[in-house]
Amino acid sequence: MAEHTDLAVIGSGPGGYRAAVLGALRGLKVSIIEKDAWGGCCLNHGCVPKKDWHHTARLLAAQPSFSERGIQGALRPDIEAAWQHQRQVVATVQDSYAGYLAHLKVDSVQGCARFLDAQTLEVRNDQNSSREIHAQHIIIATGASAHIPSPFPENAARVLTTDRLFTQALPSGRRVALIGSGVVATEMAFILTQLGCEVHWLARSPMLNRLNFSRPARDTLIKELTRQGIELQRTKGFVAVKETQNHVHIRLEEGRELEVDWVCLGTGRKPHTQALNLTAAGINTDTQGFIQRDASLRTANRNCFAIGDVANSLMTANHALAEATLAVDNIIHEADKSLDWQQIPMVVYSALELARLGHDEDSAEDAGLEPAVGFAAFQTSPCALGQDDISGFVRLLADMDSGAMLGGEIVGGSAGELIHLLSLAPDTQSALRWLAKGIYNHPARAEEVLNATETLANKWGLQEPIFGG
Repeated sequence: MAEHTDLAVIGSGPGGYRAAVLGALRGLKVSIIEKDAWGGCCLNHGCVPKKDWHHTARLLAAQPSFSERGIQGALRPDIEAAWQHQRQVVATVQDSYAGYLAHLKVDSVQGCARFLDAQTLEVRNDQNSSREIHAQHIIIATGASAHIPSPFPENAARVLTTDRLFTQALPSGRRVALIGSGVVATEMAFILTQLGCEVHWLARSPMLNRLNFSRPARDTLIKELTRQGIELQRTKGFVAVKETQNHVHIRLEEGRELEVDWVCLGTGRKPHTQALNLTAAGINTDTQGFIQRDASLRTANRNCFAIGDVANSLMTANHALAEATLAVDNIIHEADKSLDWQQIPMVVYSALELARLGHDEDSAEDAGLEPAVGFAAFQTSPCALGQDDISGFVRLLADMDSGAMLGGEIVGGSAGELIHLLSLAPDTQSALRWLAKGIYNHPARAEEVLNATETLANKWGLQEPIFGG
């Protein structure tokens, strides 16, 4: 006999966990189902362990200024110890997740879920026993799995996706071929280099080619990577990859051959829908395998929502979290609200942090808007100077007619934290006025957000909509 619940969530990554917690906090009876490690990709082999390594890498990268600050001696990387540290962090967070779900009386079910009909799931565990769960509403948050492009072999001991990089002991040797040009590869190029690896970074496309960061942002990051001896080597393609007992041999299309100790693939991910039996629930996928949904995140089965990587090609935890909040809100209020996708931050953690939200100049002009730019550099920031970390800037876009904030970009230290200042105003129309009226700590990097706002108002004659009467 099927058990009954108000909300069943399939997947315990950031989107699924957020949906389960928020549903329980708002009075729903909730079941969350996970077939693998609790916390999903982000916690176990994604943003959480990667952020742990990034902090270590930033400490190591700051060494050149240590002696001038009165700190003597040199640091040396220990990648094995760093690997153990991220596992400890993951375990701590995982215990916290599980404890909070239990505190909220969320039913945590271990096993693989599949649809029996539009509102019923069968969950089968490793012991081959099963449960049936009938839910008033279902949220699919099954995430994505690593894409392994040809000719790289699957399950090779020395060819690792990031799914395996953080969950199994690293292969011996320090010569690493890093493949890809997206966010993950751009971050790992910096991290692995600082952790003592000799990184050969190879890709067909330019760095961060699919993201709307400005040319100044990309150039600033490239300059910092180059200063640290890190450079993306463009290739026409990969002809052959052969793994031996101790090495990996890679032959490139232009004829060059490379021997490394192991390979790290940052080559994207694909939505994970295997075994869900979506057709039984009347749920469709597109040609790339993403679950199809409307603006309210509902699938063709209106009782079922899809959130995060399984339905969103941007594949960030930020999007999964925002979508979880919307899905639960639409369930509670029986509504069809939608998200302002432009207001979800995108962040890259590399030799510099890059963060942005909203429009860039091109997309603003495509939307028939006339963007005005406000700029403030960290080069003269008392806080940044005191930290020996002056690279980067704040760059804001406003509509010339109304003074509404169209978008913003922050490059440099703490960019991933500062970007939240741009997303917290009640609406984009009042956002710059909200920033201008804020009271800021001094000295702080956040002051450059205020400086950029004031510069924008003065330069483009927007004093009235930004400063008010």
